Amino acid sequence: MFYLSYKYTSIKYFIDLVFYNYYLKCFVLIDLKTSKVTHQDVGQMDMYVRMYDELKRTEGDNPTIGIILCSDTDEDIARYSILKGNEQLFASKYKLYLPSEEELRAEIETQKTMYKLQHQK
Repeated sequence: MFYLSYKYTSIKYFIDLVFYNYYLKCFVLIDLKTSKVTHQDVGQMDMYVRMYDELKRTEGDNPTIGIILCSDTDEDIARYSILKGNEQLFASKYKLYLPSEEELRAEIETQKTMYKLQHQK
C-alpha cells in the first residue's frame, strides 16, 4: 500500500496497488473502493496519475494509468468528471461475490450488448 500524507492539510490519501508494467512500459495505479465512486476518488486518482507522471516516469515510459475499482458506480461522475474522454483514468464496478457460471455468462452478454450499442452511435 502506498501512503502519502500532506503536512499542511492533514489529509491522508491511500493507493491500494502500484506496479510497473514492463510490457506497457508504464506505472499502473489501482484504487479499490468498497463504496460508490465519488468525485473526490476521481480527483485523488487524477492527482496520483499526474504525480507519477511528473516524479516517477522516466524517458521512454508511457503515461501512467489510474484504475478505480468500486462496488457501485455513478453515471453522473462517469459523464461529468475528468473520467470522460480521459485515456489515463478508468473506473469500473466489481462484484462483491463470486457469480455462478450462468450469472457470469449473462453479465458478459449484457456488457457486450451495451458496448456494441455505445460504439454504434
